[in-house]
Amino acid sequence: MLEVRNLSKEYPVPDGKLPVLSAVDLTLNSGESAAIVGPSGSGKSTLLYVLGALEPPTAGKVLLDGIDPFGLDEKRLAAFRNEQVGFVFQDHHLLPQCSVLENVLIPTLVAGDKEQDFEAFARKLLDDVGLSQRLHHRPHALSGGERQRVALARALVCKPRLMLCDEPTGNLDHEATETVASLLLELHRRHNTILLLVTHNQNLARRLDRIYELKDARLVEMP
Repeated sequence: MLEVRNLSKEYPVPDGKLPVLSAVDLTLNSGESAAIVGPSGSGKSTLLYVLGALEPPTAGKVLLDGIDPFGLDEKRLAAFRNEQVGFVFQDHHLLPQCSVLENVLIPTLVAGDKEQDFEAFARKLLDDVGLSQRLHHRPHALSGGERQRVALARALVCKPRLMLCDEPTGNLDHEATETVASLLLELHRRHNTILLLVTHNQNLARRLDRIYELKDARLVEMP
């Protein structure tokens, strides 16, 4: 379960503090999904970075299965991010010198469970996203949609509890958007993750269980 309680985030500015998030509350169970919409610059990405333990909150709590990542020491926090949170960004961030399979396996290089056969699972994920024939291709040989499918597989390879997606289809054409969105939702259901997705695509947002709008630093569930 993801629990967000009275979360706030402020940044210092020359004339004081800029509130980006204010009194945000959110609860999502395993298998549930939610979209976050709102105007550009409203703090949607900041919210994902805080929930993914990339940035600390100014106030409030973030709990994933009862664990407060911001109460962990630096080493355990890094392990938490790597093992419990899967990130998918608008840009795939694949390493150009690595093959498709190698890119997917990168998060496992520092994973704590050395006994797990990550390569077999990575190959299965790549088969799930339709790239079993492209394992040894470099990113430059892939289309934009294929690169984002590799990013999906990479985000899931450590079997995270929480999937955070920041405009995952923002750079794709209509056909690739439909393919990647369908794969994302199918993989979310299959792996019973908690999925939180930031998007400007209203059609994609409506495919998730809930829709929240972030506006004026506050998160409000839409009917």
